[in-house]
Amino acid sequence: MSPVYCRLAASFAVLFFLAGVCQAQAPSVTEAYWPGWLGPKRDGWVEGFQAPKSWPRKLKRGWRVKVGEGYGSPLVADGRVWQHARQGEEEAVWCFDLETGALKWRRSYPAPFKIGGGGERHGKGPKSCPVLADGRLFTLSISGILIAWDSASGKQLWRRDYRKRFKKSHPYWGTATSPLVDGERLVVHMGTEEEGALVALDVKTGKEVWSHGKDGPCYSSPLLVEIGGVRQVVEWNHRVLAGIESESGRLLWEYPFPHETHNQNMPTPVFHKGRVLLGGENRGVHSIEPLYKAGKWTVRKRWSQKKVALDMASAIVNEDLLYGLSHYDKGRFFCLDMETGEIRWMGPPRTGQNVMFLAVPGYVLALVNHGELHIIAATGDGFRKAATYQVADSQTWAPPVLLKGAILVKDHETLTRWSLPVPNAE
Repeated sequence: MSPVYCRLAASFAVLFFLAGVCQAQAPSVTEAYWPGWLGPKRDGWVEGFQAPKSWPRKLKRGWRVKVGEGYGSPLVADGRVWQHARQGEEEAVWCFDLETGALKWRRSYPAPFKIGGGGERHGKGPKSCPVLADGRLFTLSISGILIAWDSASGKQLWRRDYRKRFKKSHPYWGTATSPLVDGERLVVHMGTEEEGALVALDVKTGKEVWSHGKDGPCYSSPLLVEIGGVRQVVEWNHRVLAGIESESGRLLWEYPFPHETHNQNMPTPVFHKGRVLLGGENRGVHSIEPLYKAGKWTVRKRWSQKKVALDMASAIVNEDLLYGLSHYDKGRFFCLDMETGEIRWMGPPRTGQNVMFLAVPGYVLALVNHGELHIIAATGDGFRKAATYQVADSQTWAPPVLLKGAILVKDHETLTRWSLPVPNAE
């Protein structure tokens, strides 16, 4: 082999290596990447976001499109936005251009559904947030129908329905849990309150890889974490908080925390430094620590805080502090020390029924269900708001998406892009 050929071969090898490294790295906020429920790590943290030196007095509204009702978050990747929603008796999946709001494609399917009594005000739109991975978009209907789509074209790739196994495949008020993807596996809890299973499906074919347990799903969403060196799905179902090995579906540990009477299992747990923060309606907030030692799993409670409680709103972490909305006093912001459970501060009462949180360096963004977006200083020294914006005239139960220079807000029926100042341009 000639020296020239050897040098060329070595150069190509380096290029291929660098390309592989680039593909393995997760896109930054500047590349506008938001693949599912509360972002890439399901923790609401907006990686790489730089807050403006001073928040503007008002936000400028950009494009707005009507998509239908539903509580699912918009997803963002490759300069596109996807939204899952209901229009009439159909559920639809929309794909738009991120910059202009121009429609790329729309696909729909029949989705008849009767909402359980007491949940009528929330409507029949999907409550589950879709997930995007490797060019595939996965949606879960309010009735529990799981569909895989080609994200570029909208072509339906496969469809799964567990009604034959569980008679119906959703709890009383409809499906609200959001699927997650771990490599070649899509993990989701199917079934009713009385009976169900956490299942892993092959992302390419929809074929079942494993099935775990018989517990019914709740309205919470699972997390993918590593504890004790084991990659696992942490999920709160109708009966327990559990850790399940992601690769095999094997139960590792569980902690009883059942649905009780009208006290629903709804908020997504928080994972931070090996501990799980769990909060339930009228049941306070609790710090749970799963431990693996000498080949055995144990679970211990580190602390409980009963002065605040989570109803539907999932809490969020910024540094070592937990920020949330307690449903006591008709809705109240709180900040809690995650090490001790001590409440650092509480905001005023009557804030709202629900809040969707995002975290960035120095701030917590809180979208209240009546359409106000609060920018709250991320500090344990006291409740301080840096700014407040009215970003919708109707209900906002879907999580927002924060991008460089913009924020996407889904209200009752529309999706809107609002502009934010870019620090480097100030």
